[in-house]
Amino acid sequence: MSIFEVLARYGTLALLRFAAALLLFLALHLIRIPLVLAAAVLAVALGRLDRYATRQASTSPRRPVNDFYPHTNTVGEEAFRVHA
Repeated sequence: MSIFEVLARYGTLALLRFAAALLLFLALHLIRIPLVLAAAVLAVALGRLDRYATRQASTSPRRPVNDFYPHTNTVGEEAFRVHA
């Protein structure tokens, strides 16, 4: 069926409803594209952040964490950074 046959058979209102539905369908899909891309970028960023946090949490510290009391490996030395 051509547009003119639809217009003659069903009327102008039906043709306008079809055109509006088609435009709404296209508009919704055009709106969806940036949202899908943003979700993909966010997923990549969160994956990298998760790997970074996991790597930081699973490695042992390079220096002693306790700076206020004598370290276990410094027997006989006075504690430094003690402000008492």
